Parts: sequence; C-alpha cells; structure tokens
Amino acid sequence: MASNLGWVFDGFEAYALILTASVALHQLLPPRQYSQIPAYAGAVIATTLCGWAIGGMSGGILADYIGRKRTMIYAILTYSIMTGLSAFSWNWTSFAVLRFLAGLAIGSEWVTGTSMTAEFWPDCARGKGSGLFQCGFGIGFFLASLLWLFIGASGPGAWRTMYLIGVLPALLTLWIRRAIPESTLWEKANEQRRAANQRKRRGYAAMADDRALTRFSFLDLFASPTIRKRTTIAFLMATASAVGFWGISTWVPPYIGSVAASVGLSSTQWASFTGLTYNAGAIAGYVSLGFLADAFGRRPVTLAYFACSLLATPLLFLWTHELHLLVMVSAIVGFFGSGQLTWLSTWLPELYPTRMRATALGFIFNAPRLIAAGGTLMAGRLIVRFGGYGNAAMIVATIYLLGLAVGPFLPETRGKSLPEAT
Repeated sequence: MASNLGWVFDGFEAYALILTASVALHQLLPPRQYSQIPAYAGAVIATTLCGWAIGGMSGGILADYIGRKRTMIYAILTYSIMTGLSAFSWNWTSFAVLRFLAGLAIGSEWVTGTSMTAEFWPDCARGKGSGLFQCGFGIGFFLASLLWLFIGASGPGAWRTMYLIGVLPALLTLWIRRAIPESTLWEKANEQRRAANQRKRRGYAAMADDRALTRFSFLDLFASPTIRKRTTIAFLMATASAVGFWGISTWVPPYIGSVAASVGLSSTQWASFTGLTYNAGAIAGYVSLGFLADAFGRRPVTLAYFACSLLATPLLFLWTHELHLLVMVSAIVGFFGSGQLTWLSTWLPELYPTRMRATALGFIFNAPRLIAAGGTLMAGRLIVRFGGYGNAAMIVATIYLLGLAVGPFLPETRGKSLPEAT
C-alpha cells in the first residue's frame, strides 16, 4: 500500500503535465508561437523524462548503498517541492526546468518502490504484488483526469492549481514511508558489503563474492557475461516500453480533444473524459499483467502485451472515427499500452541479486527515458509536420517490434526465489 500510494502521486504529477502542458503553454508562450505548441509540449515532456532518467539511475545506486527506505523519503520530499514550484513558472523555459527537477525524484520513487515490493512479497505471488504496486501510476493518472475535469474550466490559472494540489498528498506519503520497515534483504546484503570492504581494507585475499560485493554496483551490471546479457536485453525491451508509452499515450487525450473540437465540442472536457477512460483501462492492465504473469509466466504475457499494444495503436488513431467509440477504444490502448509497463516491476527484480538490484532497476527503467524523451520530441514534431496524430503514432508504435524481437531471450523466472549471487 505504501509503495502504491507513492506511485499514485507520481502518476498524478506526470499526468497533470500531460493534461496541462498545452494550456500552460498558451500562457507561457507569445501568441505568434501557438501553432508550435505541440512541439513545445513535446520538449517539456522530453525534459521531464530526461530528469526522470537521470534521477532514477542515481536513485537506484543510492538505494543499493544507503537503503530503500531512506532514498524513498528523499525522493518524495524532492518531487513535492518541485511540483509546487512548477505552479509559479513565468515562461516555458522555467516550466521545463522545474519539471526536469521534479522528474529527478519521480524516477527514484519507482526504483525504491519496486525493489521493496519485490523483496517483501513471496515468490509465488510476486507478480501480483508488482501489479498492485504498478497500478498506482494509473490511479494517479485517473485522479489527475478527474480533478482536471472540474478544475480545467475554472479559468486561465487552472493548470497552476493542479501543481499546487500535487504537493499535499506527496507530503502525506512522506509520513507513510517513515512508518514502514527497511528491506531485510537489503540489510543483509549491506552487512555483507561492509564485511567484504573491511576484509579488503585489511589486505585479505579477495574471493569472487568479495569482489562482487566491493565492486561499484553500476559496473557490476556489466561485469559477468550472464548479467551483461540480461542487462542488454532488458534495456532494449525497456526502451520499447518507454518509447511506446510516452510517444503514444501522451497524445491520446489531446488527439480525442482535437476530434471533439472539430465538431464544436469542448476539447478540454473530452480530453478529461478520455483520460478517465484511458486510465481505467490502464489500471486494469497494470494489475492484470502481474496476475497473468504469475499464472502463465513472465515471458509469454509480456510479449502478448507488446503485440496487443502495437495492434491497438491503429485501432485508435486510424480505424476509429466516431467520438464516443474513440473514448472507449482509448481504454483498450490504456490496458495494453500502459499495462505493459508492469513487466518492468515484475520481471526485472527477479533477474538481479540484492546487492545491485536497485541499480539495475534504476538503469534499465530510466536510461531508456532518455530515448523516450527523443521519442516524445519527435512525436510532437511529426504531429506538426503531418498535420495530425495518426501517422505520428504509427511511426512511434513500430518500437514494439524491438521488444517482441529480443524478449524471448530473457530467462523465465516465474515462481523462483530472488537471486542472491551471480
């Protein structure tokens, strides 16, 4: 519950950006640049993802060395402050900088929550725990959509209100985090690392286990052939997930909002309706992947979600045209396009030992955000160039083919204990 709530508020803040970016930029840009707002919105989202990537990788390393719980508290405090300050942006550059700083902490939050969930749940049900944790992101998206439905029409400062609201629950979560214990698996690994470092300082001959424990955790990702192969494959799969999610789901509400505007309806209202429906599907998709992965295995379920994410994209952007049907189809895109992210919290922790687990999660989950940032930036420019969303979404969706190509080479881990040594 604690990990889920932290991820809920991260999701709220991330989706608040998606919902409010265009509205905010209408205030933060001069009128002559309004036609370029999709490109500027892509740039702000890309900047946020860069912060997410850098913060997540750094947070993963910190979580392996100073603990899951302490890193979690630092992350919550940081994104609370930066979200509140975003409400006081005075131009698009200041807005982008503050979202970058908030992204630094959001990436760290996922790493610590995933590590602790994996290390607390039993082997036979770890997928279920991961799905219940991961769905917090969709719940946060849903809450942001629901609030925007009421706040969005309140006036030109509505987007600032969204960021001010985002401060309060995050600060409440700080108290919740302080009430939960540290991971016992991490405490054991940390004691082993300290003992190995003491032996090294005293000049004892280093055994293989000691060399692994005293090696910098990031370098450990590439030290052995087995771990290096897993890291490479998982990174490519995570890249497909990140680019697909951020390069497509980001544009679902504004796309359907634009369809509504073309027939004289409120684009803001219909974008909010879409956000609610999309994220209801996403929540179901997050939870379902974890439960299905426990029942049928990590590999087949993950690959099935990738394939369905690819197929759902043209269903929404090219083959469906009636407004009400578009809103319903957005739930299907949410179920698979967002739900596929659960493989990262379900499968990844089972591939790495405790001493480097958070570092691995931080790198594999967050480094692809740098690529995904380019994907959102490219998508924004493609929308401007092609004058619409459909072709841009289909170009970005081809990234799922990468995940389908490399996924079969990761080992199946369903029901197995977390590894403690390479």
